Amino acid sequence: MEQKVKLGLKNNWLQFTILVIVNAFVGGMVGLERTLFPEFAELEFGVASKTAILSFIVAFGMTKALTNYFTGKLANRFGRRNLLLLGWVFALPIPFILIYAPSWNWVVFANVLLGINQGLTWSSTVVMKIDLVGEKDRGLAMGINEFAGYFAVGVVAFLTGMIAQEYGVTPYPFYLGIGISILGLIITLLFVRDTRQFVRMEQKTNETRQLENVFIQTSFRDKTLSSITQAGLVNNLNDGMIWGLLPMLLLSLDFSQQNIGIIAAIYPAVWGIGQLFTGKMSDIYSKKGMLFWGMLMQGLAILLIPTLTGFYQLAVIATLLGLGTALVYPTFLSAISFATPPRQRAESIGVFRLWRDLGYAIGAILSGILADLFGISFAIFTIGAITVLSSLVIKFRMPRDYKGSEG
Repeated sequence: MEQKVKLGLKNNWLQFTILVIVNAFVGGMVGLERTLFPEFAELEFGVASKTAILSFIVAFGMTKALTNYFTGKLANRFGRRNLLLLGWVFALPIPFILIYAPSWNWVVFANVLLGINQGLTWSSTVVMKIDLVGEKDRGLAMGINEFAGYFAVGVVAFLTGMIAQEYGVTPYPFYLGIGISILGLIITLLFVRDTRQFVRMEQKTNETRQLENVFIQTSFRDKTLSSITQAGLVNNLNDGMIWGLLPMLLLSLDFSQQNIGIIAAIYPAVWGIGQLFTGKMSDIYSKKGMLFWGMLMQGLAILLIPTLTGFYQLAVIATLLGLGTALVYPTFLSAISFATPPRQRAESIGVFRLWRDLGYAIGAILSGILADLFGISFAIFTIGAITVLSSLVIKFRMPRDYKGSEG
């Protein structure tokens, strides 16, 4: 007999809190690499080409993107919890490979596993929280979820920078990953419950029209869904560039590992903390407006990076970039959820996250090639201009918001 369930954050606070903690561990796995990898590549493996160094982000982004899609497709069939558990199994070998890798190809392989881990775990926790809270607090739920994940990225990025400064880039920073992956698996196994019954309950009263083809509508045809999707792709395109090129730029400016760690941590930390507020804002204010201003702020901040190269100037730019990303990140998922019926929600979010995380790969390839051919500053300017253009797509293609709020 199916257990009686009630939608809402208040009714499901305990399970919601457990999922927030799990997603903090998910974000921590990405934070392992956020500060160290350019120096790790050059010192340990003699990899100096910017395109070659960024190959780890390409591997991560493409694998995560495809895993997001299949997680969305399979969530109803196999259960969110089972996919979350599987994601943690893929995480377990990653820190050991990074510690003992005999060649750069093994590091790239570790990032394939990281992409699978992130696609399965982050997608599952996103969908499970949306299932639990219902329509009223969906933006708040996404804000808390993304705060936990990205604040953890920032914290672990800072810690790895500190450890690397004291003990070297390997192996000590990667020991954090061993603890994170084991704890994430244990907490999921013991405390997380599946949420499919919440979807079945919500579907009974939901009147959102069914999408004829979830992939085509989310990617191209539906003006709301496709506008959000292109912005998600560009958001992660610029994040892939920041992940790969910003530490290289700071190294070229003779910043210490500790200062690189601080600047690399400010952006995801502000992004994470900001979502505690912007998530709830997306339940109240114009989703279209938040997406437009967030993408525009990101683009303008990126355009300033090559021209303002002092430590405090770059710290301010990282803060603005984090605020811009905080405006859009929970709003993406909240808006997608409003535009799709409950039974198609996981798949539509999976399609969105497919394109969004392909942005990592596209951003790493594009910025790496441009940096090798024309220099890091040219690559950064180009990515900034693309981000500004994306904000204009939101402004002029995305229709008026739901529930009568103007864009």
